[in-house]
Amino acid sequence: MRPFAARAADPATVAGVLPRHVAIIMDGNGRWAKKRHLPRIAGHRQGVEAVRRVARAARAMGIEALTLYAFSSENWRRPEEEVSDLMGLLRVFIRSDLDEMVRDNVRLRIIGDYRRFTPDLVELIDTAIARTSVNTGPILVMALNYGAQAEIVEVARRMAERAQAGTLDPATIDAAMFEDELDTRDLPPLDLLIRTSGEVRLSNFLLWQAAYAELLFVDTLWPEFDAETLAGAIATFGQRQRRFGGL
Repeated sequence: MRPFAARAADPATVAGVLPRHVAIIMDGNGRWAKKRHLPRIAGHRQGVEAVRRVARAARAMGIEALTLYAFSSENWRRPEEEVSDLMGLLRVFIRSDLDEMVRDNVRLRIIGDYRRFTPDLVELIDTAIARTSVNTGPILVMALNYGAQAEIVEVARRMAERAQAGTLDPATIDAAMFEDELDTRDLPPLDLLIRTSGEVRLSNFLLWQAAYAELLFVDTLWPEFDAETLAGAIATFGQRQRRFGGL
């Protein structure tokens, strides 16, 4: 099946059925650069611009939470120079956009083990989280050094330790209890998961949370993703019938 090609949407349609929580696998920076005979870092820079566009568009639409797959636990396998470039762009993004997030009442959240990053970057992220923690508006979630399998394994390990210590009865464990231990425990349920660039896989992203999310695979390369593309995705979401296993 050919991936969905995003299109413009009627604003009334977008306003009528709005997902509370949208997640995006931002893919295609390298291909965008290659098509233009540019180094990969040029694609990543344009990808940061797309983050700004889409985050602002999501806020304008009234989406409560936007989760972006910024750096996966598998991305450490990339060349050291590229990883360094990605870390540098993350620094630039936080320093340049933090004041705007504070002003626009945005709460910054991180999922994943970002404390593996260099101490200066960890400190920068901690500062950004602290400065936006009192905000009450939309949530921007950055998945940093995140892997869904590791997240699930860690929850299982913590529960096993509590059961072994006698503070948790294994018979009481259910899906709701498990969800309360995930990184996303205080976020709205995931409604829509988008992957850009035509790839059709989840790549270890929000595997538990995506159980009943609508999945949308778009041809658009991430650096070209904009408010219109997001509106088209939201319009398609509004046409889906969500039964959650029922009729």
